[in-house]
Amino acid sequence: MKRLLTLCLLLTSITLSAQKKTKKDYLITMETTKGTMAIILFDKAPLHKANFLKLAEEGFYENLLFHRVINEFMIQGGDPNSKNAEKGAKLGSGGADLEKVPFEFVPEHVHLKGSLAAARTNNPAKESSGCQFYIVTGKKYTDFQMTDMAKRVGLDYTEEQRKAYIEEGGTPFLDNNYTVFGKVIKGIEIAEEIEKVETDGSDRPIEDVSMKVSVKKMKKKKITKLYGYHYN
Repeated sequence: MKRLLTLCLLLTSITLSAQKKTKKDYLITMETTKGTMAIILFDKAPLHKANFLKLAEEGFYENLLFHRVINEFMIQGGDPNSKNAEKGAKLGSGGADLEKVPFEFVPEHVHLKGSLAAARTNNPAKESSGCQFYIVTGKKYTDFQMTDMAKRVGLDYTEEQRKAYIEEGGTPFLDNNYTVFGKVIKGIEIAEEIEKVETDGSDRPIEDVSMKVSVKKMKKKKITKLYGYHYN
């Protein structure tokens, strides 16, 4: 209950800032043993944004591992049990004691390459894990495949989204089922390097790939200048 109250207060702060059309945003820096990625979080997934910011600012993700890595799919991390985990230990169930985050998928933010999304259990409400996330690497799709995929997931993709899935790739089969709440705006090649590491039978990297996540509030104009990300 205390965590929910804190999250609601943070959400209120973010919402008020958004309503005032703030000139600043939060830049997430995710340092890994393979390199560094820069990430922004979407305002249209406010509960996920507030939750991730809270955890990151508390140092929750410090030295956690990318515990599940699948080539041409995604890299997943955020399991608190992965910190100092023994070699070969099965991971992925950690964080179940944290309150789940309500489903916030919006058609504007689909699973294109570089998307940051929330992991979840197979629950009917599609509620997200309170801490685990994944970064999409995915693969490219043909125009025919995207037409079929649109019917499969029940979405009417924009021409821009279809083009991105065809030319850059992603995991469209996850759309409308998992919440996308952010995007890698620099360093996607790091995720691509991580997705190719050797893994065991549980998709855990043989050589640990750890992370360190930090948050910095920065002017949107500076984020655009430094990383080429343009706000709507």
